[in-house]
Amino acid sequence: MKYTEAKQGRVFVIRLEDGEIVHERIEQFVKDHGIERATLFAVGGADKGTLLVVGPGESRSNPVKPMIHELDDAHEITGSGTLFPDDHGNPILHMHMACGREENTVTGCIRNGVKVWQVMEIILTELLECTARRLYDPNTGFKLLAP
Repeated sequence: MKYTEAKQGRVFVIRLEDGEIVHERIEQFVKDHGIERATLFAVGGADKGTLLVVGPGESRSNPVKPMIHELDDAHEITGSGTLFPDDHGNPILHMHMACGREENTVTGCIRNGVKVWQVMEIILTELLECTARRLYDPNTGFKLLAP
């Protein structure tokens, strides 16, 4: 286990609009507001055509080949995530969402583009006095959190 401490900073209440791509809008928002690190949660809707990473194709393959799932219609969502800078200072959102419609739910990482259906509400909490960042890991091909 690796860890670091942080203090809570500003809290933002955000409403994303129909058709916006979640990670693109959030990463731009934090740049615009001088936020380097944050945690967030979301509720709302994801639109048809949304792409989720729903796991690796094979559990222990190297390199990791992601399985992609495309939503075939609008879904209700709940999600949570973290945002830390990469080794170039770019904010990188890592967020997972559970997307449900009727009795079916699919859960995955939003990195490939979750498109908002009508509205999505985000509560974003800034993390201060923290040096954690995302660093490239050649074994997985991921930018992993380095506390």
